[in-house]
Amino acid sequence: MSQKSYNNKNGLYLIPTPIGNLEDITIRAINLLKSVDVLLCEDTRVTGNLLKKYSIKNKLISCHEYNESKLINKVIDLLKEGKNIGLVTDQGTPIISDPGYIIVKAVINNSFPVVGLPGATAFIPALITSNLDPSPFLFFGFLNAKKGKQKQQLEQLKSYPYTMIFYEAPHRIVDTLNNMLTILGNRKISLAREISKLYEEIYRGTIEQVLQELLEVKGEIVLVVEGNKDLIDYSNLSLEEHINLFVEDGLSQKEAIKRVAKERNLPKSFVYKEFHTKEKK
Repeated sequence: MSQKSYNNKNGLYLIPTPIGNLEDITIRAINLLKSVDVLLCEDTRVTGNLLKKYSIKNKLISCHEYNESKLINKVIDLLKEGKNIGLVTDQGTPIISDPGYIIVKAVINNSFPVVGLPGATAFIPALITSNLDPSPFLFFGFLNAKKGKQKQQLEQLKSYPYTMIFYEAPHRIVDTLNNMLTILGNRKISLAREISKLYEEIYRGTIEQVLQELLEVKGEIVLVVEGNKDLIDYSNLSLEEHINLFVEDGLSQKEAIKRVAKERNLPKSFVYKEFHTKEKK
């Protein structure tokens, strides 16, 4: 289903708001905050402060993780009435580790346009100042707060070869770094806190070095972590070449096929079929 964002049909606008410095907002975002008929916002007090700075008055409806599903019918009814709706969260771009996805999904499924504006988000400044390889990267967001489940997630990411970006709360950061040290090893990281605010601070170094420097950490944290550099890049090899490489290293053909399937995230049956088809030619 295609969508033309500028077809003059009313819709839902995802409007990024500043992550700290209130001047980090686009002219287009300010104009939309003024012009939409209704603003869905995570916390009316936080959004109210932003609107006050720019002398904007608009109708605010609270939309957070606990009531988002209940607002679907109201949002769709407003759109059917021809209203334009803005959606903001307390800081940054809506839906990025914030509420909004449930509403967006419902609006799209009801064939109304959803327009996403470019703007403030915390993980991009953290990435480009990290001194770690910026591309490719994986944005993960928040790891599970429970120790056991967090360790499971880190185990799944242990072999990931590219830079990874996480959000973390200040009261959990030391525990999270210790879990990373245990599971991922002593990798290079960058820890950015209070981005764009008065006390913005960046720690760079290995996990052990950063842990030694951290004292009392406050504010929003973005953690950028080096990928697994010990992995060899096999992407330039064909499946047959990749399997034969492991066979030459002493694996049986069966084990080599199993390992290639795992490393390339392919079904084992597919790798087996492809290999033996080429072998017969």
